[in-house]
Amino acid sequence: MNILLVDGNEKEASDRYKRLGMETQYEVYEKVLKKNSKSDINITTIHPAIHEEYLPLGVNLDDFEAIAWTGSLLNIYDQTKPIIKQIELAKELFKRKNKIFGSCWGLQVLVTAAGGKVRNNPNGLEAILARNIKLSDDGINHKMYKNKQKSFNAFCWHYDEAETLPKDTLILASNEKSKFQSISFNFNQSTIWAVQYHPEFNPKWMAGLIEQRKEILLENNIYEKLSDLEKEKKIFENQSTSEFINNSLYNDVLNEKIHSLELTNWLNLNN
Repeated sequence: MNILLVDGNEKEASDRYKRLGMETQYEVYEKVLKKNSKSDINITTIHPAIHEEYLPLGVNLDDFEAIAWTGSLLNIYDQTKPIIKQIELAKELFKRKNKIFGSCWGLQVLVTAAGGKVRNNPNGLEAILARNIKLSDDGINHKMYKNKQKSFNAFCWHYDEAETLPKDTLILASNEKSKFQSISFNFNQSTIWAVQYHPEFNPKWMAGLIEQRKEILLENNIYEKLSDLEKEKKIFENQSTSEFINNSLYNDVLNEKIHSLELTNWLNLNN
């Protein structure tokens, strides 16, 4: 299977991860896709927010059966050129028979391209853990959540959320922070699965993110005090510690097989 991975970030965002010795968001995504696929896959990663001509020479959008879209630090309503290019790319991809998965920013691009609207979440920043995500009846019966618990926690980082959805969208999961934590819809020939959280992230990478965005997390009261932040960062750094593996708050995210199940189910859909 040929997969097109769309990196939503501008260059500076990715460079920031690299300066801290972290993988970029698209590198994390590439690894989890390769790890979770039961069949051979070929991944082509493109960077429309960075390059004017973002498709490699000789590559066509018709060459792919599946599309995955990463997170990003961009805000869809700013409507800058890197954002508009991604929305237009999504519209082009909808014209083809694709299965598409979007994480966080990916959801926001796909919703916008299909006629929905994204806003700054009035509930504020949701970061590190999206807690108590609950599946709807549609979610319980959806192939994305095969073998998933009806209520779970997930890694996340987002200021924005979908406000209105494309026609006939299924709402698969919600929590107190965001009504649209997970959705599914069909548009033209494409089938879209999208989540507001990040099933592609892993504990070690999240520990790096906590370190990178320490001040933001404290300013937004994600942690009451620095010691709470440091404690959770250590949990993610030392994820094999049995003390935390059996903690109900963390078992959904420390077990990578459980945490990335949505992507596994998507990868193996119709394969």
